[in-house]
Amino acid sequence: MSVAKSIELLAEGDTLEDATEEALREASKSVNQVKNIYVDDYRAVVEGGEIQAYRIHAKVTFVVE
Repeated sequence: MSVAKSIELLAEGDTLEDATEEALREASKSVNQVKNIYVDDYRAVVEGGEIQAYRIHAKVTFVVE
């Protein structure tokens, strides 16, 4: 039997995909066996009428060893 746990992260990137990859990179620094990432919310940072970055609120699920 395995036990899973979720943590919440905020991450930023040039695209939504980049922001999600950044969430994975950051989570992987302190946890192993990441199984999925659920993007709960996202926002775009706008400057000068153009999107400069995307920010996500993500829930990262991993197996507890």
